[in-house]
Amino acid sequence: MIELREMPFDPWQYLAERQVSQGVEARSGAAAIFVGTMRDFNEGDTVQEMYLEHYPGMTEHQLETLAASALKEWSLDDVLIVHRVGRVIPTQPIVLVAVWSAHRAEAFDACRHLMETLKHSAPFWKRETLIDNSVRWVASNTPG
Repeated sequence: MIELREMPFDPWQYLAERQVSQGVEARSGAAAIFVGTMRDFNEGDTVQEMYLEHYPGMTEHQLETLAASALKEWSLDDVLIVHRVGRVIPTQPIVLVAVWSAHRAEAFDACRHLMETLKHSAPFWKRETLIDNSVRWVASNTPG
């Protein structure tokens, strides 16, 4: 499942609902979960908000392709990717990546691969508003 959201979300609620709806609680021995939240600093500056732009249609397709690729490469029971778009403020979750598998090694590997690939190839653009109200585009992602 892939979802882009403009409004804040509770990643733990998503996980609980997904586990029940897909029945992965009973068949999966492992879940690997990554929740990325917005921090209030970047490149040595205080950041008061960020705006995440995306290319509708293309972004969802890219994330769906990424999830399908992970399902083929690893023996996974399910994949979930939820990503914010629009205005985000510090402490709010930006991204949730979760995978379920019979075994932890595949779950860990797939979750990390999904997150790293998403960060470096999904069509998102980040515009930060700093504490002094100046605005800048984020040129690159932090290393994983």
